Amino acid sequence: MSRALSLRRSLLHLRHHRAKPLFPTTPPPPKPIQNPFAPLNPARKFCTSPTPTPSTNSEVRKYIGYAALVIFCGAATYYSFPFPGNAKHKKAQLFRYAPLPEDLHTVSNWSGTHEVQTRNFYQPENIEQLEKLVKENNEKKARIRPVGSGLSPNGIGLARSGMVNLALMDKVLEVDEEKKRVRVEAGIRVQELVDGIKEYGLTLQNFASIREQQIGGIVQVGAHGTGARLPPIDEQVISMKLVTPAKGTIEISKEKDPELFYLARVGLGGLGVVSEVTLQCVERQELVEHTFISNMKDIKKNHKKLLSENKHVKYLHIPYTDAVVVVTCNPVSKWKGPPKYKPKYTTDEALQHVRDLYKESLEKYRYTALSESAVTIIYQPCFPSLFIISYLLRIAAAKSSDDNEPDINELSFTELRDKLLALDPLSKDHVVKINRTEAEFWRKSEGYRVGWSDEILGFDCGGQQWVSENCFPAGTLAKPSLKDLEFIEKLKQLIEKEEIPAPAPIEQRWTARSQSSMSPASSSAEDDIFSWVGIIMYLPTMDARQRKEITEEFFHYRHLTQAELWDKYSAYEHWAKIEVLINILHLIFCSKGVFLWMHITRQGKNWTPTRSFLTICWKSCSHYRKQIERLRLLVDRLYCPFVNLLGASA
Repeated sequence: MSRALSLRRSLLHLRHHRAKPLFPTTPPPPKPIQNPFAPLNPARKFCTSPTPTPSTNSEVRKYIGYAALVIFCGAATYYSFPFPGNAKHKKAQLFRYAPLPEDLHTVSNWSGTHEVQTRNFYQPENIEQLEKLVKENNEKKARIRPVGSGLSPNGIGLARSGMVNLALMDKVLEVDEEKKRVRVEAGIRVQELVDGIKEYGLTLQNFASIREQQIGGIVQVGAHGTGARLPPIDEQVISMKLVTPAKGTIEISKEKDPELFYLARVGLGGLGVVSEVTLQCVERQELVEHTFISNMKDIKKNHKKLLSENKHVKYLHIPYTDAVVVVTCNPVSKWKGPPKYKPKYTTDEALQHVRDLYKESLEKYRYTALSESAVTIIYQPCFPSLFIISYLLRIAAAKSSDDNEPDINELSFTELRDKLLALDPLSKDHVVKINRTEAEFWRKSEGYRVGWSDEILGFDCGGQQWVSENCFPAGTLAKPSLKDLEFIEKLKQLIEKEEIPAPAPIEQRWTARSQSSMSPASSSAEDDIFSWVGIIMYLPTMDARQRKEITEEFFHYRHLTQAELWDKYSAYEHWAKIEVLINILHLIFCSKGVFLWMHITRQGKNWTPTRSFLTICWKSCSHYRKQIERLRLLVDRLYCPFVNLLGASA
């Protein structure tokens, strides 16, 4: 028995010995040195409290590192931004942007929706410098584009290739008191012109909403005022001087060449730089403005009377309400004088409910933001201290913003509206509240106002904004078609159906026809009238993400109106408000036809052989290249080479 057991042990020992390598590949790990003072029988550990594993410790260290990185980045950002106004002229420093080149000019439009940087920005002081500039760029085959005050919402005059601005050519050259005509340099602003000729008892026949446009730009883009008996502003032009690359300076007028004159009058800067303009003026006179609120039912009854009996008239429609603000302007009666009217409400009383809504909305949105922060803290098991700090910082920022806020009692209605919209510009419910408040404001602001025409015909458009305005025929003054009111009804129904956060107002104005071929109100019938309708979305904040969201919503809004209404009512979009992402074929065929474009191209080739001004406005739309090339081939077969879009003057 003992012999069998010993044999078994020997076999097991031999098996264990052969399982091991003869020479170990790695040295055995050293035995840990035991603590001599440790007890021989340590207490048994509880199974519910295991020793932390190294992986858990590494996770903790990782998150601590992340937290330190966030704090460091926040501190670096705080001490680095914002920059002082002259930062671009300083040397590059740690956490600072490198300085911009000194010859790089940044030019943007008034609304901040379009911006370009160029090294070629010219401001000639006289016509000799302008002629030299155009000639040199033509020889170098360089493209430049005339740019005015930059008020066009689409930045029509902006170009990276180069721009020429005539702001230094702003003189009144000649005043003919007998014929009531004035000859000016094209860079003069509307307000400067009006101030310069008022001593002669003259003024312009009509005005757009803003007075800061340059005369060259306001004529070339086909701008307009309001009044069914008054044509767009280009009809006030008697003659023009154009600086062209091929023919130098040429003067065009109705007497010399009517076809070219009507073609170049609204030329978008495409046939040359307008250097001088001769305008037909009228006697300076005081106007009485009457503002009252109505509704669509009453407007339909009195529409013909309002158009025919008032020199200037416009409607301000307020989405999600039935309110229509009517503004009429007429010369002060020499016999009756200005009307005697005492307003029912003071300015403060008319604005009080707007201020109350702003205070209420401010508290609501601040409470919502802080509540969301508090919820975030509750549901963050890791590092709640960081979120508590963030929460406290939000409270401090809110208090600081309150301290920096201007007194709301000093803000105008449009400024209050911008602040209200900035709280939640894309919330339909919030915008509806603001629109109803605006309707109430106009109800309390009914009354009369007397002043000179250049003071009365202006309009406070509010802050930065996206705008789309189109023009369509509305019958004649003797027999309005009422298509203009039908258009508004369809538009408001579309807004409500699609739940678009459309702010007020939808501005509607009227003009007589224009003889300029490129004008949206062009017509051969002398008694035709046209309605101009503008939709809007404000950009009340400088936050890039929020501005991007507003922009996307606006283009959705604009696309819906285009798809549902434009073709049905034969509407053409205002040249200063066409965005470059529009479908090129739709633009070409809906903007006076291919043959007009061919005619422009023929004249453009004669005057600008290198196409210095015949620039492509939507060069960024690469997905339209095939359509452009097909259209080019089609027109080549028919008549002459084709230019996609003329250069522009804003």
